[in-house]
Amino acid sequence: MSATEPDPTTSESRRTLSATTARRGLAMVAVGAVLAAGATVFLSGGFSTPEKITTHSTASGPATAGPVSAKSFGAADPGVCLQWTPTDDPETDRQDLTEVPCADAHRFEVARDIDMSVYPGMEFGPGAPYPGAIRFGELRDEHCNAAVDGYVGAKFDPNGRYGVGLMFPSQAGWAKGERTLRCGVQMPSNTGALLEMTGSILEQDQSKVWPTGTCIGINQNVPADPVECSTPHAFEVASVINLTQQFPGDHPSEGDQDAYLEQTCTDAVNGYLGSENALRDKTLTLFWDTIDVSSWLAGSRQVTCSVGKELDSGGFATIVGSAKGDILINGAAPVPPPAAPDGRALPTPLPGAAPITTGG
Repeated sequence: MSATEPDPTTSESRRTLSATTARRGLAMVAVGAVLAAGATVFLSGGFSTPEKITTHSTASGPATAGPVSAKSFGAADPGVCLQWTPTDDPETDRQDLTEVPCADAHRFEVARDIDMSVYPGMEFGPGAPYPGAIRFGELRDEHCNAAVDGYVGAKFDPNGRYGVGLMFPSQAGWAKGERTLRCGVQMPSNTGALLEMTGSILEQDQSKVWPTGTCIGINQNVPADPVECSTPHAFEVASVINLTQQFPGDHPSEGDQDAYLEQTCTDAVNGYLGSENALRDKTLTLFWDTIDVSSWLAGSRQVTCSVGKELDSGGFATIVGSAKGDILINGAAPVPPPAAPDGRALPTPLPGAAPITTGG
């Protein structure tokens, strides 16, 4: 992630941080939120009552919405997409789980079902104690990472929008002898909630981007989940850039990406905000993402240009309102920095430009 911001304390506009420092500083905030979410991903895919699951067979053709035939927990085929209505009550959550076409909204795409009862040892035998949360997390890492890689064809983006998920039996189902683990793909939010997906992962660019105009909520200065821009948020997506426009071949270096995106994002944000001075006048920070080699090899090509307000102490300030209109930053309207003194012939640089210097 890279960031630039005009300095409101001088008559010259310059970077508040070097590109590398700003990128890492903001990226660590976002990564911390994702890591916190990842700790609960496997739990969020569990079943409270797996014996009540109904899906329908795809043996005769593409899936159609609604249950067709009851099947056991371990009967879902690779490529099946599952949907349910989430609730906060474990007694009612996922009671309506059903198979849907992957073109429709869904929360889980099956990569592989694994029957643990055939594994040697007593851990999964009759009468074995129910695994705890830590053990289910270990089982996800041991089995589901490889299952998803095999399903996607070794083109899973570890930094992308999708996460590896595990559905596992409830304690009641385990007591009745259910030993199937269901590995698949889901889309966790920054806080760990499972978001709806549309389309199979096999047909998607996996880049972790949000549509232009999306505002990402905030929790203790850390990005949270998408919210209405009229509510408190950390930043707003101003543009989505496809890097193949500039780099149609091999993976470009981070420096090359930065060099391209600094001007491209500046132009895109100026257009989004409606003025070349809006970013400066609203004291906002422009930042963008870059794509590493592993994501590039998985086929990810899109990055976002976003605007927020970086805090000196790290993280984001709280913004209310879309950056395209009037906003509040930490509860106060932004104060535009002073204009350059009269008589200066130097042009006002765009956000992120190198500092203007004079000779002698």
